[in-house]
Amino acid sequence: MSGDFTPGRAVELAPGIRRVVARNPGPLTGPGTNTYLVGVEEIAVVDPGPADPLHVEAIVAAAGGSIGWVLATHTHRDHSPACLLLRERTGAIVVGRRGPRDGRQDRRFAPDLEPGDGERVLIEGFSLRCVPTPGHASNHVCWLVEESGWLMSGDHILGDVSPVILPPDGDMGDYLDSLARLRGLPLSRVAPGHGPVIDSPVGAIDALVAHRLRREARVLAALDAAQPAALDDLLPGVYADVDASLHELARNTLLAHLIRLERLGRAEQAGPGWRRTAAG
Repeated sequence: MSGDFTPGRAVELAPGIRRVVARNPGPLTGPGTNTYLVGVEEIAVVDPGPADPLHVEAIVAAAGGSIGWVLATHTHRDHSPACLLLRERTGAIVVGRRGPRDGRQDRRFAPDLEPGDGERVLIEGFSLRCVPTPGHASNHVCWLVEESGWLMSGDHILGDVSPVILPPDGDMGDYLDSLARLRGLPLSRVAPGHGPVIDSPVGAIDALVAHRLRREARVLAALDAAQPAALDDLLPGVYADVDASLHELARNTLLAHLIRLERLGRAEQAGPGWRRTAAG
C-alpha cells in the first residue's frame, strides 16, 4: 500500500504517519509532492504542497482529527504555498523559515513561528524536532519524529535522485555538511518530499555523498582537459550521463560544485571561465 501514489488518497505508512500526494507530477516532482500527516487526534501537516484547493481539501479529509500545525521544510513553490490555504481553512499554526527573494521561493509564505535548531512541535503522542539542513535551499529544515525515527526530509534526501543545488541560495558545502549531520541521527526511515519511503537512511545518505564526490571528480577532470573553461563548456562532459533535457538544471549544480571547489582552494575563476589551482 505504501507504493500507492494516487493523488489525494491517504496512505498509512506507519502508526500515526500518513501520506497524501499532491496533484503536481513532473520531471522534478516525481509522482507529486508528498504531504505528510503526523498524529491521530491532533495532526501536524508537513509540506502541504502547491496552492491547490483540491489538495487542501484532501488533506483536511484525510486528517480526520484536528489540524493544529502546518510545517514547511522549505519554501520552494512545490512545498509551501498551501500553508496559507490550510491555515485559512483550519486555523492551524504555520511553522517554517522564510526564504530569500531570489525568484524561486514562495513569496507569500508567512510563518507564525520560525523554528530554531532542535525546537519541537509537540502533539499528542508525537514530538517533531527541527533539524536545519541547508544546502538545497538556505532555509531548508527536516522534521524528525523522535518517537519512531522517521525523518520528513523535504528535498534534502530523495532516494535515487540527487537534489538540484541552486546557487547562490543553495550551497554544495552546506548540503554535504547537512548530510553528515543527518547521518549521526537515530533514523529509522526517511519520508522524502517526492517518491517512496527510504528504508535504509544511512545507505541513502552514503550513496548521495558518494554521488556528489564522484561528480566533483568529474568536474576536476574536465578542468584538467580544458583550462580555463566556461561553465557551458564543462557541462556536456561533466553531465554526459544525464539527459540533455535536464542540463539546464544540472548547470546550477555544476556551479555549486565549482563554488565549493573554489572554497577548498582547488579551483578558481579565470575571467569568464574556471581552472584548477596549483594546489587542486
